[in-house]
Amino acid sequence: MKIECNVLDRQFNAYQTEYEAAALRVLRSGWYVLGKEVEQFEQNFASFTGAKYCIGLNSGLDALILGIRSLGIGSGDEVLVPANTYIASIIGITENGATPVFVEPDAFYNIDAEKIEALITPNTKAVLPVHLYGQACNMRAIRSVAEKYHLFIIEDCAQSHGACFEGQMTGTFGDIGCFSFYPTKNLGAFGDGGAVITSDPEIAERMQMLRNYGSKVKYQNEIEGINSRLDEIQAALLSVKLVHLNELTNERRKIASRYLTEIKNPKIILPETQKGADHIYHQFVVRCAKRNDFQKYLSDKGIKTLIHYPIPPHLAECYAYLGYKSGDFPITEQYSDEIVSLPMYNGMTDEEIDYVVDVINQYQ
Repeated sequence: MKIECNVLDRQFNAYQTEYEAAALRVLRSGWYVLGKEVEQFEQNFASFTGAKYCIGLNSGLDALILGIRSLGIGSGDEVLVPANTYIASIIGITENGATPVFVEPDAFYNIDAEKIEALITPNTKAVLPVHLYGQACNMRAIRSVAEKYHLFIIEDCAQSHGACFEGQMTGTFGDIGCFSFYPTKNLGAFGDGGAVITSDPEIAERMQMLRNYGSKVKYQNEIEGINSRLDEIQAALLSVKLVHLNELTNERRKIASRYLTEIKNPKIILPETQKGADHIYHQFVVRCAKRNDFQKYLSDKGIKTLIHYPIPPHLAECYAYLGYKSGDFPITEQYSDEIVSLPMYNGMTDEEIDYVVDVINQYQ
């Protein structure tokens, strides 16, 4: 049997009629950028998260870059960020001229809230928790530190659509929540897309200007902005998927539950969920001391896997100028050497799950 790490067309097939009707509606409308579909999706997504405002953008990276910019963070400022995140979280900081200050992860692969306070300096302006793999960070502890030192909270929710901490939706704990709608995300579009949510009207207005050349009125450019607009077709398709998101999330949780209860190989470290946190299983990440051997074993059996992520940002070539070296963040580096993402996608069959479990349990 051959099993991909991710399969996108099965969830499309499940709601094909609705997707095609939405796309055709937009094509026939004659209006393709910043129209009724984007406005409707923004309202729908804001309501879903519990935020007051949603601003649709071209990508999750733009959400980070423009979100940080909307807070006035720039040169000379520091932003606390997990060391084991995807590099987009760091690019959002450095594209604004600010400096990332890396924080080691906890046992749940999220930023260790207990390590944040010791790294705060007079230049620290914000903390950027990343709800990695779909599990909410310890936002109660993070918000306590942020409030004590008057720091902005910028949540990277690229992988946590619908995840909560103590019943509150990720993206709503701080000043802004930054989302990606890349096709592989739990709430994925059929191309690039992103959004920022906030309950601050001033931030929302600034974000709306930043995404559209810095203007509220056409040709009246009040600030320096860029072109980063969620298009009408993607908004219409996302509105369809948003209706079904809870159903899709529950399906992923059922797959994860089977992995957690049925994988019984002592050489495989299964993920744990922090008390108070929700997990939507954007990825199902395990660890193995002999990761390369384990991954080859699975590949030979027809099971594809991925590594999220093999090179931590502090060791990325593009950030060599920050001056970090191997060994500076040992927990992050250990994780990057051991993590493996197992197949996890909507539409995964019981037969496929059985096969993955059986093959892993036979690994020696």
